[in-house]
Amino acid sequence: MMLEQVKAGRFTIEQLVRKMSHAPAECFRIRERGFLREGYWADAVIVDLNAATNVTKDNIYYKCGWSPFEGHAFPAAVTHTFVSGHLAYENGVFNEQQQGQRLLFNA
Repeated sequence: MMLEQVKAGRFTIEQLVRKMSHAPAECFRIRERGFLREGYWADAVIVDLNAATNVTKDNIYYKCGWSPFEGHAFPAAVTHTFVSGHLAYENGVFNEQQQGQRLLFNA
């Protein structure tokens, strides 16, 4: 959804990363998250900005099996997802060999 705002010119991609990754990590004082830095856990997505994603019943991965976005076409497609440095998703295939690491918070 936020990439729709980027495509509409309301945000730059850099502002999107700050708002959706850096700011929550700072606000909630999440240790070693929210930035791609040496020594931090790598939580990241790779997005194809030239592909679209149509939300259908067949590609909803929520446990409840439905989404308020069913029938919506998003202007980009997630191709890869990294969780705690582990490639957890690649082009429609999940790799569940490793689970993410527990979040730690600074006091």
